[in-house]
Amino acid sequence: MTDRALAVVRAGALTTVQDRGRPGHAHLGVPRSGALDGPAAALANRLAGNPADAAVLETTLNGCALRPRSPVVVAVTGAPCPVTVDGRPVAWGAPVPVRAGSVLDVGAATSGVRAYVAVSGGIAVDPVLGSRSTDLLSGLGPAPLTDGAVLPLGTPAGHPARVDLAPQPAPPNELVLRVTPGPRDDWFTPEALRVLTSGTYRVSPASNRIGLRTTGPALERARPEELPSEGVVLGAVQVPPDGRPVVFLADHPTTGGYPVIAVVHPTGLPAAAQAAPGTPIRFVAVHRR
Repeated sequence: MTDRALAVVRAGALTTVQDRGRPGHAHLGVPRSGALDGPAAALANRLAGNPADAAVLETTLNGCALRPRSPVVVAVTGAPCPVTVDGRPVAWGAPVPVRAGSVLDVGAATSGVRAYVAVSGGIAVDPVLGSRSTDLLSGLGPAPLTDGAVLPLGTPAGHPARVDLAPQPAPPNELVLRVTPGPRDDWFTPEALRVLTSGTYRVSPASNRIGLRTTGPALERARPEELPSEGVVLGAVQVPPDGRPVVFLADHPTTGGYPVIAVVHPTGLPAAAQAAPGTPIRFVAVHRR
């Protein structure tokens, strides 16, 4: 076993290939996609000695297990989780050498949702529109991992970081999202705007890479008519007919027919990627100047 590839021993609940995404194609109906927790993915690449745009694996809740076919260095970041090589504990948040044929097991998240696994050389699946990211909405990029799949690896371009442990933000106990009201806040009653920024919301188990869904009080519309489909952006807070706000994440559609009451500031989205179901959410209005 000398070829540069990874065999998937355990795919986990949902493990996908992600990089920095494919922005700039919304006019073609193609979402941005990419790692939901961009800072965690970038840190994993730095630890493994990869460039920032190398593709990594994004796991969901219960991790994955991989067997490299040649010696590699790996780094696991994002949601804290146990990491083992051939059953022996190794460091999370630090570069770890793994021999050919050994099994790297990324366990279930102890907090948070998504872990990022960088492998020296990066995941070298064929790019689509300039990105190797899996897009669950459009189906572009490689399919989510399945047991027995084999992923090609690139040639290492740098050296692993020399650290014992890289500090990382903890997954949020409360998700605080700064929002700019609009562009369709006038489709809602003044009371709805007050409820959004003062009501008690929580992350719904129905959340995914397309959107962070919420449970909590419904937002009342002032205008009942249909809204023609229009462009929407990353972080848009769209309100479907049930009145519960949905925060659009990386695989969101490029257009939508439900009114957008607000837009989340981009700095809050990495934490949204790690907010587990049941996490309280607080929307804080930041008005335009």
